Amino acid sequence: DMDSTLHYIHDSDLSTNSSFSPEEERKSKVQDVVPQALLDQYLSMTDPSRAQTVDTEIAKHCAYSLPGVALTLGRQNWHCLKDTYETLASDMQWKVRRTLAFSIHELAVILGDQLTAGDLVPVFNGFLKDLDEVRIGVLKHLHDFLKLLHPDKRREYLYQLQEFLVTDNSRNWRFRAELAEQLILLLDLYSARDIYDYLRPIAFSLCADKVSSVRWISYKLVSEMVKKLYTASTSTFVVDLMNELVEKFCRCRKWSGRQTFVFICQVRCLFLFIPWGFG
Repeated sequence: DMDSTLHYIHDSDLSTNSSFSPEEERKSKVQDVVPQALLDQYLSMTDPSRAQTVDTEIAKHCAYSLPGVALTLGRQNWHCLKDTYETLASDMQWKVRRTLAFSIHELAVILGDQLTAGDLVPVFNGFLKDLDEVRIGVLKHLHDFLKLLHPDKRREYLYQLQEFLVTDNSRNWRFRAELAEQLILLLDLYSARDIYDYLRPIAFSLCADKVSSVRWISYKLVSEMVKKLYTASTSTFVVDLMNELVEKFCRCRKWSGRQTFVFICQVRCLFLFIPWGFG
C-alpha cells in the first residue's frame, strides 16, 4: 500500500511539474537508499514556482531538512541533491538562504573535504556577501567550516575576516561579539604570523568597540592571542604584541584605554611578562 501511494504521489506530481528535464530526472534516480518516488517528491518541492503557488514556506522547510536527506543518502549520492542545494542557496527568500547558512558546516562534515571544496565553498563565499541575516549563519559556525578545509584554502579567508566588522546595521553589536568568539576558536587553525598579521588588527579594533559586551569578549581574545604567540616557536610576535598593548592601552591618555589594559591583564595574567622588560 505504501509503495502504491508513493507511486501515485510521484506520478501526480510529475504530471503537474515540468521543471525537471528528462536528463535531470534520470540523474536524480541514480540512488537506491530510499524509495525513488519519495526522493523525487522532495526534490520537486524545491521548485520556486511551487513555492509561489502552493506554500511560500515550503522552500525553507526543504532547506532545513536537506542535511538530513544528505546524511540518509550518503556522500556517494550527493549528485542527487547538488542541483537542488544550489537552487535553494540562490532562493529569493533570505530565510531560505539563512537556513542553509546555519547548516552548511554540518553538510560539509557529511560530504567530506573534496565535495566541500568543489560544491560548498562557492555557496559559502556567496553567503559571506549576503545580508546580515544570512551572514550570521556562517559566522556562528565559521570555525566549524574552516577547519574542514585544506590549510591553503583556509588561509584565503584571512583577507575576508575584516569584512565582518562591517554590518548593515551598526547597532548589531551581537554580530561583532560573535566574531570575537569565533576568532578565539580560529587561533588554533592559523600560524603565529597569520595571527599577528591578520587577527591582531581585528582584535584591537574589537577592544575599542562602543558596546561593553563586545569589549569583554575581545579582552579574552587578546589574552588567548598572547598565549598562542607565547607558545609559538618564534617569540618575536609575542614581544611585538606586548609592546603594542603597552603603547596602545597601558600608556593611553584616556582612562578607558588604561582600563582596557588592566582588564586584559585580569583575563590572562600578563604581568608574568613584565620581568621581560615591558612597561
